[in-house]
Amino acid sequence: MSAKNTSDMIEEYLKKLLEATAEIEIKRSELAETFDVVPSQINYVIKTRFTLPRGYEVESKRGGGGYIKIVKIKYSNKHALLQELDEKIPLLLSEKIAKDIVQFLFEEELISYREGNFVLAMLSDSNFDSKDSDAFRSAMLKSFLRRLDREDEI
Repeated sequence: MSAKNTSDMIEEYLKKLLEATAEIEIKRSELAETFDVVPSQINYVIKTRFTLPRGYEVESKRGGGGYIKIVKIKYSNKHALLQELDEKIPLLLSEKIAKDIVQFLFEEELISYREGNFVLAMLSDSNFDSKDSDAFRSAMLKSFLRRLDREDEI
């Protein structure tokens, strides 16, 4: 069993706070002090682990100690979630962002673990000519989301 690193602990702490309420507001400096890290590590965790493709909106204000507001996006229905994801996927999509989106779909229980692994395998860089991989990946994921949105029609 591997030990958790500090970034993992900060992420876990923030997610536990978000379980109680869909929105939290924290002071960057206080959180850094709690975990005995520099504020830039807090910024790193927020920037890499609380992203829109993972289902979070973040508002950050610097100065005066600064604060960070994190909102867990809640959707009233599956269709609205899939529509918004489809609209926000860029024309060029990196493998990392694609992985985040697939993880989000799994966490929202829109796909199974097995389906997620199939999609990840399909979207892997190893399947594409590097010149056009991000464009093909974007088109494939958008197609998958549209199909997933219509799955009840089969």
